[in-house]
Amino acid sequence: MINTRITELLNVKYPILQGGMAWVATHELVAAVSEAGGLGIIGAGNARGEAIRHEIRETKKLTDKPFGVNIMMLSRYAEDIVGIVCDEGIPVVTTGAGSPAKYIDKLKKHNVKIIPVVPTVSLARRLEREGADALIVEGTEAGGHIGELTTMALIPQVVDAVKIPVIAAGGIADGRGFLAALSLGAEGVQMGTRFVSSKESIVHQNFKDAIVKSKDRDALVIGRNTGYPVRALKNKFTREYTVLEKNGATFEELELLSSGRLKLAVLEGDIEKGSLMSGQIAGLIEDIKSCKEIIEGIASEAAEALNFVDSIMGRGGMDG
Repeated sequence: MINTRITELLNVKYPILQGGMAWVATHELVAAVSEAGGLGIIGAGNARGEAIRHEIRETKKLTDKPFGVNIMMLSRYAEDIVGIVCDEGIPVVTTGAGSPAKYIDKLKKHNVKIIPVVPTVSLARRLEREGADALIVEGTEAGGHIGELTTMALIPQVVDAVKIPVIAAGGIADGRGFLAALSLGAEGVQMGTRFVSSKESIVHQNFKDAIVKSKDRDALVIGRNTGYPVRALKNKFTREYTVLEKNGATFEELELLSSGRLKLAVLEGDIEKGSLMSGQIAGLIEDIKSCKEIIEGIASEAAEALNFVDSIMGRGGMDG
């Protein structure tokens, strides 16, 4: 057992959350993470409300453990999904792409914990004031849409700025990263890329294999000029996008090029034309494990790393 305010808040064995990734975080993955002692999170993305209701009910068939839903505030269906979350008795919601402020009262009336994803100290302070129960603080090392600050620099600054618990995200895939996040003051972690390459993930095998084969510099950023940067593994799509971006393509032209690319990678396994959204940590991932193996392995690795630190500091470690 690893007890923090996050395990108590979410009623989970391990303070490990699975990122609510669009097209990836379906009931198969979500249930597996929750069954393994973490918190699985359905990725609503731009899906319609009833599609998310289906995912919720399918997840409930596979686990009786807590799980959550990630809601993109910019989605046209965000309000519908908030209502469905309340109707279905979901205990926790994570949010991104905007503030959940206008939904907080309704969610709290239905005993839903609200955990926004934040990339800056100022937004963390604001969302604490608005009633967030905890914060997922995401560094630029993460996959998908990203901010500018690194996990190492951002986490302790947010921890010092707020009183609610912080969950670290971006660049974490093993016990060493987990322990490092706790050392920075976080009380849990969220991982995306590590769970993309899990056995229970519905992601096409080609995508999983691309992560396993990737090296340290393969996850690059496109879209900085648009104001919506995205980190993905380099391929034909990212090269084409980069050329257009450098040549001054409009936001609309770049959006048209990007449309449907994540789905193409996740469901069809097109690793050249699809968007292989992955974090910088992809270069560390060398195998495809079950969610149970991933989560229990992180707990074991963290204990070993802590014992090593204690040994060189002259203490007895976790068993001493």
